[in-house]
Amino acid sequence: MRWFITILRLIIIAVTVVPVSILAICSLPFERSGKIYFWSGRIWTKFVLILCRITLTVKGMEHVNPYGNYILVSNHASMFDIPVLMNTFPHIRIMFKKELSYIPFWGWALRWGYHIMVDRSKGTEAMKSLDRAAKAIGEGGQVLLFAEGTRTRDGKLLPFKRGAFSLAAKSGIPIVPIAINGSYSILPKGSFDIRSSQIEVVVSAPIETKNITSREQEIQLMNTVREIIVHQFKEPV
Repeated sequence: MRWFITILRLIIIAVTVVPVSILAICSLPFERSGKIYFWSGRIWTKFVLILCRITLTVKGMEHVNPYGNYILVSNHASMFDIPVLMNTFPHIRIMFKKELSYIPFWGWALRWGYHIMVDRSKGTEAMKSLDRAAKAIGEGGQVLLFAEGTRTRDGKLLPFKRGAFSLAAKSGIPIVPIAINGSYSILPKGSFDIRSSQIEVVVSAPIETKNITSREQEIQLMNTVREIIVHQFKEPV
């Protein structure tokens, strides 16, 4: 029965993303501020959370301006992490794999919109994507990066990678450490069973990055952010 409910939910998600993606794409030539584009994504992800019976609690928003200019650095345990953060920050940009852009409607909305495409097949292209991200984040809003680079398979924090912190050094934009608790139990990597859950997002105070000029400083920043996230992170039982 649970498998049937999961499949039904996935079908509803796949069907409803089409009109939302069309709205987002059609808004681009006429509404340059991106308000409709980001609003459509936020409304759809809110619907997805309700459909899957996922409740969201956010702590620490007093530390930031929801519309401020930040690099958001978070742990990554579930496919639901992005919908959760899209409902926390209204103008969030994500960095996505080039392969996702070939998915009809949803992938097209990602590619033609305000998000940042990454080509992982070539190292030089990956570096160019960081340059594009640095330029994009300088124009306002937030860019989301998962510090671990991939989803955890067991719910535990993985080692952090330098990508987010290199982006911080390039852009000089403050980093906001974010811990997501409870999302691993919804849909663990390799699982096909969406489970109702309560998710907690803990937002920490921004960390300035303007004076980072060396690799050693990037690593020090990475370690500092990891310590903050570890402190707020609740490992699944």
